[in-house]
Amino acid sequence: MEAIRVTPRVWVEASAIRMHAVRSAGPGGQNVNKVSSKVELRVDLDGVVGLSPEQRRRLDVRAARYLDDAGCLVVTSQRTRSQAQNLEDARAKVRLLVEGALVAPRRRIATKPTRASKARRLDSKRRLSEKKESRRSRDD
Repeated sequence: MEAIRVTPRVWVEASAIRMHAVRSAGPGGQNVNKVSSKVELRVDLDGVVGLSPEQRRRLDVRAARYLDDAGCLVVTSQRTRSQAQNLEDARAKVRLLVEGALVAPRRRIATKPTRASKARRLDSKRRLSEKKESRRSRDD
């Protein structure tokens, strides 16, 4: 198995990747019952090289839903009928997951609503109030 290169400084070591092929439920007709085209990649997250501690924390959070009991990242692909293409697709999924952890989320800067947005909100509230008012029965 070949290492997954994310950036020149970040990659997943080949020794941390295990591939397992199983029968697919995806496209393939009757061939699905005979050929193991679904690919299951298991990646030991300790084999991801070049991450800072903060990036590692972000990766742990992003990968939490894909972890098995042993703490390995499990990624599957059964998109195509070809095992080789499914392997490339699974490797791309791992690459995207690690790339996402490299980018620090931008901090939101709190802003005040504009005068126009306040006016739109109040106008909307007034129209809704008038609509509901017109539905009420009039007891004189």
